Amino acid sequence: MNKALFEEKWSLIRGKINSKWSLMVEYDLLKVDKAEVKFDKFVTMLQVKYGHTRQKAREEAGKLAAEYEVKK
Repeated sequence: MNKALFEEKWSLIRGKINSKWSLMVEYDLLKVDKAEVKFDKFVTMLQVKYGHTRQKAREEAGKLAAEYEVKK
């Protein structure tokens, strides 16, 4: 997973999050917005909200970011 891609495309990714992960509310997304490393904060939020392992959460975040890698 390319963290730089996730950081770069965060504003686009952010718009799709509620349709994929309904437990992620605006308050959670604001925490990610403010984080120095958005990828790590987002992964942590997936772990907390959905009970994913760190690896599973990283994979899910990676899949989401990969959708934007091709769509530059």
